[in-house]
Amino acid sequence: MSQASATRADTLWAVAAVVPFLLSIALLAYTLAQQVAFAFAIAWPVLQVIGYWGSLKRSGGAVNHPLVITQVVLHWLVLVLLIALWMRVS
Repeated sequence: MSQASATRADTLWAVAAVVPFLLSIALLAYTLAQQVAFAFAIAWPVLQVIGYWGSLKRSGGAVNHPLVITQVVLHWLVLVLLIALWMRVS
């Protein structure tokens, strides 16, 4: 039985999904150290796991499906808004 290899688009979208997730884990570590923004720092990774799980389930595991792509873009938007908020506060 041969296994289908991932296309370049699949790899791109998978990496694009991992980056905001890892940054949300880093944000969680930062907020635990600084004692600020607990609700957002805890909720964001949880929402990402639920969102990615749901969109991958409904897309049949296809990483480059529009549902998964929308989920990735949504989390990048949250990341951009978080950076803009920190720039505004600083």
